[in-house]
Amino acid sequence: MGGFAHLATLVKQLKASRPGALLLDGGDTWQGSATSLWTNAQDMVDACKLLGVDVMTGHWEFTYGMDRVKQIIDKDFKGRVDFVAQNVKTNDFGDPVFPPYVIREINAVPVAIIGQAFPYTPIANPRYMVADWSFGIQDDNLQKMVDEARAKGAQVVVVLSHNGMDVDLKMASRVRGIDAIFGGHTHDGVPLAVPVKNAGGTTLVTNAGSNSKFLGVMDFQVKDGKVTDFRYKLLPIFANQLQADPEMDALISKVRAPFESKLAEKLAVSDGLLYRRGNFNGSWDQLICDALIEVQGADLAFSPGFRWGTSLLPGDTITRELLMDQLAITYPYATLNPMSGETIKTVLEDVADNLFNPDPYYQQGGDMVRVGGLSYTCTPNEKMGSRISDMRLQGKPIEAGKTYKVAGWAPVAEEAKSAPGVKPVWDVVETWLKSQGGRVKPRRINTPRLVGVAGNPGMV
Repeated sequence: MGGFAHLATLVKQLKASRPGALLLDGGDTWQGSATSLWTNAQDMVDACKLLGVDVMTGHWEFTYGMDRVKQIIDKDFKGRVDFVAQNVKTNDFGDPVFPPYVIREINAVPVAIIGQAFPYTPIANPRYMVADWSFGIQDDNLQKMVDEARAKGAQVVVVLSHNGMDVDLKMASRVRGIDAIFGGHTHDGVPLAVPVKNAGGTTLVTNAGSNSKFLGVMDFQVKDGKVTDFRYKLLPIFANQLQADPEMDALISKVRAPFESKLAEKLAVSDGLLYRRGNFNGSWDQLICDALIEVQGADLAFSPGFRWGTSLLPGDTITRELLMDQLAITYPYATLNPMSGETIKTVLEDVADNLFNPDPYYQQGGDMVRVGGLSYTCTPNEKMGSRISDMRLQGKPIEAGKTYKVAGWAPVAEEAKSAPGVKPVWDVVETWLKSQGGRVKPRRINTPRLVGVAGNPGMV
């Protein structure tokens, strides 16, 4: 599933059947591969332009730094793609960094698209990369933007969001006058538009998944200046059913050409299934944790709850490209830090609260931090500070006052990148892969014992 060349074919078909239709991009598009990292996002920026993206908001785009983001918007996107975000403002005077919305006409109907960038960017990612900007949910300002767009004649108002599905559902219940929210951040495709009642009527909440596996298509019927009906479809991108678009295929080949031999280098063969899914762990994550522990001589390891990367079947070769699919970020530094048992519990509790807080506005998305070498019990429905228990290292209880060597990567602190001997995580994992004698055994996935969620298919 997926592939930008196959996606491009479907986009062209739909635009041909829907004159004037707009293509919206919910973010996380410029990042996540070796070529995006090595070209400083230029490969994906060029691909987005060729795909015909009309309006965009962001999240991981901001990890290229403020200057690079503004350079792309001012140079590459100028006159072609509107980058909108009503909730990103300057720290000094609170001025908008980006236009909060844009009004475009579709078949003579004015349509407002309001941007909602990922509200927790300076927390989930390094703050120094967006040091001059503030983020947040900002419901009150969103309501002002909806009212302002309506006052300017917008007959349809949609929000292009990178909040995540749960946050979008709550936002839809609090802000009036939005016809639909097109969501990002949550990587699961949602096949039906979810209607949410609010003081002004009903808002439809959708999410089209990730990695170009789906294309969400919303058709509105507008009469007498308002939406009277809609049709929503979540179309899968089956690469064996959609012919690759020749123009996009040519661009991809051109981008990859200088890096082809480096991308194709074989590092090892996997004897097990490698995937990155699940709330608590995946076999790719386990491989990364195992490598960090063994190469760095750690007692245990943490790996961020990232959700992207290519799955491999047993017998597949791990190339450098497939490894970088898991690790290619702009702050990739591998770390080794002493931590007390008490601190280890605090880290796990903090991340668990980001995920399982009953109020969606306190959830920052992602998945639970992946853990290697450490077993524990998690009770998601408990209150903050009481979700993590029975932490053990090789069967022995973790002691609150004892110090342990903890490996990790992707630190958000700026000083981490200048630490003595710091290496990017891909160097550490490559070293480990090459030490495995050409084959990597199936990983034993270190999933915590879960309490109180039996029968919940989204958790277990």
